[in-house]
Amino acid sequence: MERWVYIDGEFLPEKDAKISVFDHGFLYGDGVFEGIRAYNGRVFKLEEHLSRVWDSARAINLTISLSRDELREKILETLRRNKLKDAYIRLVVSRGKGDLGLDPRKCPRSSVIIIADRISLYPEDLYKKGLEVVVVSTRRIPPSALNARIKSLNYLNNILAKMEANLQGMGEGIMLSQDGYVAEGTADNIFVVKDGELLTPPTWIGILRGITRDAVIELAKKEGISVREETFTPFMLHSCQECFLTGTGAEIIPVAKVDGKVIGEGKAGPVTKKLIKKFRQHTLVEGTPIY
Repeated sequence: MERWVYIDGEFLPEKDAKISVFDHGFLYGDGVFEGIRAYNGRVFKLEEHLSRVWDSARAINLTISLSRDELREKILETLRRNKLKDAYIRLVVSRGKGDLGLDPRKCPRSSVIIIADRISLYPEDLYKKGLEVVVVSTRRIPPSALNARIKSLNYLNNILAKMEANLQGMGEGIMLSQDGYVAEGTADNIFVVKDGELLTPPTWIGILRGITRDAVIELAKKEGISVREETFTPFMLHSCQECFLTGTGAEIIPVAKVDGKVIGEGKAGPVTKKLIKKFRQHTLVEGTPIY
């Protein structure tokens, strides 16, 4: 089936969905994006994603060319055009077409692109036996240089870390802050279970405030699990009882080994399994209806 893509007011077949080579999102990574999931005919946490893209855009003085209501409807219509009930949606807002200089004032209008397709980042068996990950040498950009709360189009920092993990044959790379604290994965937030308590790094050290991260924190509290946002070093990864990653694409995926060291029993632990079950149940009933 042919995929349809929304670009600046038009729905185009994939083969005709093109942007200008002068678009500053392409030339300089000047723009913001969101990865959004739809489950069972509902878009999960759509309002939270819309709030985050607007926050990111304001932070870089980027005016989105659609209203919030218009953008919501375009996302839903993109899913309908592609006849999707379960999907991954990529929303991109770039600075738009300008010249070869980097001055954003040369871009009179932002560009909005919406892509919808299916996604499967990891095979299902890894959600039981867990990923092997490694702490990489590429550090997270400090908030004083570029705040990670801005979900920008420039992901080179994350890509370099991912390349390190790939070279070592690992499923994911864990990045540290400039001060040596555990920050996040290349595309995921990270949680550990230590003595029955759930710990995750605070956003102020320079990590993305993930929509799935927040959903997991909320679900854990409802299940009576103590949750704390706290800085910790790689020693905690090596000594915890459970570890898992969260993200829109990955959802909740357990970690079996870090730097070759076995975590807990070397597979999804009881807290992780409970949260995976609760999260999957939650995604089937929560969200904005597509049809």
